Amino acid sequence: MATTRRRFLAGSSAAIAATGVPYVFSVPRTLADESKSANDRVAIGLIGAGGMGTGNLRAAAKWIDVVAVADADAGRARSAAGSLSGGKAAVFDDYRKILERDDIDVLHIATPDHWHTKPLVEAMLAGKDIYCEKPLTLTIDEGKLIRKVQKQTGRIVQVGTQQRSTFPLFVKAMAIVNEGRLGRIKRVQAAIGGAPRSPEIPVAEPPKELDWDRWLGPAPAVDYRFFQGPANKQGRQPRPNTNCHYEFRWWYEYSGGKLTDWGAHHVDIASWALSLNGQTDGPTKISGTAEHPVSFQDGMPVERDRYNTATAFKFTLAYPGGTEMVIRHDTDNGVLIEGEKGKIFVNRGKLVGGPVEALADDPLPEDALAKVYKNLPMEENAREAHWANFLYCVKVRKEPISDVHSHMKALNLCHLAGICARLGRDLAWDDSAEVITGDDQANAMLTRPYREGYAIEMG
Repeated sequence: MATTRRRFLAGSSAAIAATGVPYVFSVPRTLADESKSANDRVAIGLIGAGGMGTGNLRAAAKWIDVVAVADADAGRARSAAGSLSGGKAAVFDDYRKILERDDIDVLHIATPDHWHTKPLVEAMLAGKDIYCEKPLTLTIDEGKLIRKVQKQTGRIVQVGTQQRSTFPLFVKAMAIVNEGRLGRIKRVQAAIGGAPRSPEIPVAEPPKELDWDRWLGPAPAVDYRFFQGPANKQGRQPRPNTNCHYEFRWWYEYSGGKLTDWGAHHVDIASWALSLNGQTDGPTKISGTAEHPVSFQDGMPVERDRYNTATAFKFTLAYPGGTEMVIRHDTDNGVLIEGEKGKIFVNRGKLVGGPVEALADDPLPEDALAKVYKNLPMEENAREAHWANFLYCVKVRKEPISDVHSHMKALNLCHLAGICARLGRDLAWDDSAEVITGDDQANAMLTRPYREGYAIEMG
């Protein structure tokens, strides 16, 4: 039998005391050791059975048992249940069936972006702890609600911004910032690339096992679209163009394009650096330009038959004290951090710059990495790391490395860039009130109506 929350939590304090787990940059041995016993494994429900959901749970396989799967695509749900549990997991089309189960206390939400907030809020209210894929929200106001409910319920929520765990170069970069090696930060830049274009995508019949209305959920009711291009010379089929599954990322109706897809990663790192450097206030203004593959009216695309998120952009966010953040598509993917004493560049493959080279003669203190990682244990094995952090924090009831509050502080910047892009004008931002000032139309875009029948159930 998989563990219940009571058994999972009751054994944690004793286990930690017995093993003397230190706060070090290594695997939390309590998780790895206890998972050898079937009674100490964590029962998990999966909501959203696409590539991210199944890949993440395979990475956590040494610690978990997948006991339920929900997806609007019945074929995906069955396939995930088969690969993750040998077919033992219960399969549902409605995720609320998982929330009702008393034997499931931990969830993984890996739905499309427009389906993150509703099940996340309802799961917290149902007493569950959740690892939810990024970006956490489709709008800024959804983030306000999530943060309010998390504080109200005390649930442990890990956001899937894995760069904070799975790529130690980012943690090392943050340690360099935190130790003052750059001095006061003057400028940070997040380079994230632009969204792809598509041809006209015709209306098509949804696949037989896809409940298209349920997949749309809170989003407006529209036709399913699908186009499969010809195979290449090697006979390989390209990824199809559609407004469903992976390609939802390139439609503002369901996502924010690259601004929230990759922005949730690199803008998060840039925002983290500013926070460690003492920049507690958010920006006051955002300006810039963007190119889209379709025309816009009142902030929404006019043509509805092709991808519509920004293909090119450059935005500047102005902070009190003269610091600025740049979000752009057209340079080396990664984060550039410029301070009074030097600059560093970091991405998933490299960490470079004068302050990095200086570590050879003046290394960081032994506890420098631990300090920026909230003094939590860390696994250094790619995808496993973020899950190890999450499950450890569920055990000891600590805030994980990718908490909802720091995530929304960064994601709000991505959403503001998206509103600026869609309206084509500069915006003034009141960070303390979290409102756009002097522009009622832009401020109205902090939220979106949920389609009838798909409102958040607040209990």
